Amino acid sequence: MSIPRPEYPRPDLVRKEWLNLNGSWDFAFDFGASGRERELEWTHKIIVPFCPESELSGIGYRDFMNCVWYRRTFQVPESWRDRRVILHFGAVDYQAEVWLNGRSIGTHRGGYSSFSFEITDYLQEGENTVVICAEDDTRRQLQPRGKQSARFQSHGCDYTRITGIWQTVWLEAVPRTHLASLKLMPDLKNGRIHISGQLDSGEGKITAKAYFKGSKVAEETILAGRHFQFSMTLNEVHPWEPGNPNLYDLELEVEGEDGSSDHVSSYFGLRDISWHDGLRINGKKVFMRLVLDQGYYPDGLYTAPSDEELKADILRAMEMGFNGARLHQKVFEPRFLYWADKLGYLLWGEHGSWGLSLDKPEALRIFLPEWREIMKRDQNHPAIIGWCPLNETRPGPHRGHQQEFVRAVWEFTKEFDPTRPVIDTSGYTHVATDMYDVHDYDQDPESFSQRYQDFLEGKKVFVNYPEVEQYQGQPYWVSEYGGIWWQPDNPDEKAWGYGKRPQSEEEFLQRYRALTTTLLKNPKLCGFCYTQLYDIEQEVNGLYTYRRQPKFPKEVIREINTQPAAFEEGE
Repeated sequence: MSIPRPEYPRPDLVRKEWLNLNGSWDFAFDFGASGRERELEWTHKIIVPFCPESELSGIGYRDFMNCVWYRRTFQVPESWRDRRVILHFGAVDYQAEVWLNGRSIGTHRGGYSSFSFEITDYLQEGENTVVICAEDDTRRQLQPRGKQSARFQSHGCDYTRITGIWQTVWLEAVPRTHLASLKLMPDLKNGRIHISGQLDSGEGKITAKAYFKGSKVAEETILAGRHFQFSMTLNEVHPWEPGNPNLYDLELEVEGEDGSSDHVSSYFGLRDISWHDGLRINGKKVFMRLVLDQGYYPDGLYTAPSDEELKADILRAMEMGFNGARLHQKVFEPRFLYWADKLGYLLWGEHGSWGLSLDKPEALRIFLPEWREIMKRDQNHPAIIGWCPLNETRPGPHRGHQQEFVRAVWEFTKEFDPTRPVIDTSGYTHVATDMYDVHDYDQDPESFSQRYQDFLEGKKVFVNYPEVEQYQGQPYWVSEYGGIWWQPDNPDEKAWGYGKRPQSEEEFLQRYRALTTTLLKNPKLCGFCYTQLYDIEQEVNGLYTYRRQPKFPKEVIREINTQPAAFEEGE
């Protein structure tokens, strides 16, 4: 049997010695969460990394599963005998405990972040057995769930739930002294790349070599302790930017005091981001022509059926004239970010924050550790041009506590990464934010246009909740609009979309043109994000169907989206 999703899952820190554990695993339902107290019955087989709700998993069970179990055996290659072995999980929703050969090796909480355990001391000769328990309760308001439905069925803009393993599981062999983490900070103005990280165990000598299109452009050797940082000046400076995504290859060799050697391959893009008057990349104004991407697939749900499909979704958006996406209420896998880096596609990184009640005192303790893991994993990707940890935090009876939560998350994010703009909570209600975004699903082109004409003329600024928030002069954009309902072949009343449905394709395109042109032609607006790239289950406001067939002529949408933006004029 071929291994599903066989590609190396961590493209910014690549090693040659690894073993993909995707494929057939034993699987057990545990509806009473009693599996630790009894003998489990391994009644099913599941195809990892697809969640049990998906068709590609071979299970396709859609009801609530508060607890599930996985089991498989593996053998460590003989060539790894003198190496340390690490067991990696791309993502497991939501709380996981892992055993190897009957011994618990660790736990992890968070359905969107990656985690790993060193398992060298737990291995045995020949066959090894790994067991994973995943507990997941989307209804308890104490875990971020994104767009996973908290009801039995999908409804509105909430979709099928995800339980357990939904990204690649893999083994990796490393020497005793190896690179445990890597942070790459581009410095375009000075033509340098700043490199920092951590060695796991001991000290060593690090040799770094940077290449551009095969030619070496920098080399540096340092003596490193457990924590290290250094910089390299590049002989050739080639900026990364949308439409021209220049990338440098980076090779790192760690020589340990014990004579061991760890070789890692990575890459980086040289680009500078500023946002005082709207998004600027390398000093040039860039109007954000974004589309909402929620990362759902008909057969795999959260998990793309192939690496090619991850790339294809970006190309589909670019073919319609979008230059990036909001990665909405889901943390996308690193392979998607890799393709965005390669294709020059802008991304706003977001957490799947829905489902976590911000009013609960333990919410911050639950949210921050996972959000930190997410940013740490994804910070090296040049395509990510901003962070947005929360979405649509509506005002409520505990407004004061919610404001404290939002401000704390914003400050934490800014401290972690001062190089990118941070939006505290997309759409509403803002507490502290680098950019001010609104969500506007007005379907009437006339009133929609007047609203932003008033803003241009200094009469009134549209905010989502004027009774509790106030615009303070930040760069301003509309990060959700449109969402036009279109399903002419199957006018199902159970389907869902925004506003009054157009009566014809011509009416749809007229409305799309009017709404989008309003945003492009206003010099005080620095971007838009259209809802959405493709239909998902009952939500039928995509520009593509759920099966990724275009619903409208791509060249027409592209012509509308690529009209000159007033914000960029004069550059």
